[in-house]
Amino acid sequence: MDIQEFARSIESAPPGPVTLFCPHKAPRAREASYEPLLAERAIERIVALYVDPSMRDMAYNAYFADEADPAEVVSVAETLPFLSERRIVVVRRAERYLAESACGPLLTYLGNPCASTLLLFVADTMDRRSRFYRACDAAGGVVPCPQLRDAEVALWIHAEVRARGKEIHSAAVKSLAERTGSRLGDVQNAIHLVCDYVGAKDSIEVEDVETACADVAEERVWTLTDAIADSDVGTALRTLRELLDMGVNEFQILGSLNWLLKSAYAVAAKTRGLPRMSSFVARKVAPLAQKIGEEKMRDAFGICMDTEILLRSTHVDRALALELLVTKLAAPTARQARARQTAER
Repeated sequence: MDIQEFARSIESAPPGPVTLFCPHKAPRAREASYEPLLAERAIERIVALYVDPSMRDMAYNAYFADEADPAEVVSVAETLPFLSERRIVVVRRAERYLAESACGPLLTYLGNPCASTLLLFVADTMDRRSRFYRACDAAGGVVPCPQLRDAEVALWIHAEVRARGKEIHSAAVKSLAERTGSRLGDVQNAIHLVCDYVGAKDSIEVEDVETACADVAEERVWTLTDAIADSDVGTALRTLRELLDMGVNEFQILGSLNWLLKSAYAVAAKTRGLPRMSSFVARKVAPLAQKIGEEKMRDAFGICMDTEILLRSTHVDRALALELLVTKLAAPTARQARARQTAER
């Protein structure tokens, strides 16, 4: 049972006495997929269903596994609820229990949990071979929380916007998802921004998303990216100066350039980092990837490293160092130079 099936099931019946929310790894996947917001939403719903707000202080406890003594967690979980149907105990950062030495008496408790307690673990990483995982699985309480697919993210956006009394056009949903990616925390933040921006307006259009989610400095970075990809040295330098005039730190600009190059490399080499990248970012860096190419990307990273060394040196004009970097990155490739010479003839 995955997180979406679990969320539907708790509406008609309480979950078992032990539930572990954790990442999901498909049989042939290289990496696990995890959406923590879905786990947190499920926990919020369980608390709302089984704990009266007036009894919350007496029937609800929350811990962080790396801070709480496991013996205390077990002691509270074994305590019968007072004036409440259930006691709910939430333990976050439960990946700590992957180390058997950190579990203490928890493993014994998981073998015979208290029927009136809902013990909910949230783990950002998980190893199915661990005794902790196997104990939770034996209790019937492992709930994988994979990231949503693109179509599911779109439906989630529609539902979140409707919950705020608004409608959102399909093109606006696509634009929002492209800008944020599939991580629901980022999507939720963007929805907050857009809803605040439109105010009392009932519907959200693509222009609202583009305006509300645009950051002036971020837009300048994309302009700089386009100029480098187009080998437009003049525009690239002018945009760099605008960023500096806005007060953006030199190391922050260098960090943005490094991130852009890494993203472009992922696109050029089709590495496994690409699935984590939003389609918006992939589309924006594609021209840069095409210009530099996979083979020349190492040289570009080397230039950035040399610039970082310069920036960390004393008595160096940092703005000039960044200008030299941008000039080198934006310089036309040999192929572009030949094409321009041919066009000028």
